[in-house]
Amino acid sequence: MNKLLVVDDDPHIREVLRFALEKAGFQIVEAKDGQHALAQFNQHQPTLVILDIMMPEFDGMEVCRQLRQQSNVPIIFLTAKDDEIDRIVGIEIGGDDYLTKPFSPREVVARVKAIFRRITLSQHNDAAHLSKTHGVLHLDTEGIKAFWQDHEVVLTATEFSLLEALIQRPGRVYSRQELVDRAYAIQVVVSDRTIDSHIRRIRQKFKQVGGEPVETVHGMGYKIGDCRA
Repeated sequence: MNKLLVVDDDPHIREVLRFALEKAGFQIVEAKDGQHALAQFNQHQPTLVILDIMMPEFDGMEVCRQLRQQSNVPIIFLTAKDDEIDRIVGIEIGGDDYLTKPFSPREVVARVKAIFRRITLSQHNDAAHLSKTHGVLHLDTEGIKAFWQDHEVVLTATEFSLLEALIQRPGRVYSRQELVDRAYAIQVVVSDRTIDSHIRRIRQKFKQVGGEPVETVHGMGYKIGDCRA
C-alpha cells in the first residue's frame, strides 16, 4: 500500500484529503506545518507528498527544497487559486504537479493515481523497452533513471515522463499540449508555463553534467536534441 504524506496547516483540508485518499486505498500520514512535515517524512518515508505552499513560518517551498536534497519522491503542491507565480515556482524547485484551492477530492485522488500509474507503467515495460538511448542520453525506464554518458541525472516522475515522451521519436516536435497529455495521464488543465518550467528544470539538471537533451522549436514546442557528447 502506498503511503502518502499530507501537509497543510488547515485541519479541515487534511481531514478531507485523508477521507478521500484512504477511501481510494492509500495510507495517510499528516503534518500540520513544514517542520512537522520533514519529521514525518524522515520517520515514515512516504511514496508521495501532498504539500500546501502557504504555511506560516516554514512554507511548502522550503519543505520541497529540503526534501529534494535527500529524495526524489513525487510532490503535488496545493496552492491558492490566483497564485500562478507560486505554482510556477513550485514546479521550478522540484514539484511534480499542483492543485489549486478549492479543489475536488476526486481530482486529488486522480492526480495521485496518475503519478503512480506513470511510475508503474515505466517499471513494467517489456524487456525490449526497459532502456531508451539517443546519443549519449540513456533512460532506464525500469529504474526511472536518466544518464548523460556515465553521469546520472536525478529527475522527478513528471520530468522523467516528459523526457521519455520526447526520446521515443527523435526529431518529432511535440506541442506543449501533447506533452501534457503524456506526462499527466489524465485530462487536466496545465498551462504552457508549467510545461516550460518542467523543461527548464530538466535542462538545468543536465547542464550540470554538460548535457543539452531538449531543443525548443519556437512557435511549435519541444523535441529531443542530438544528444552528442
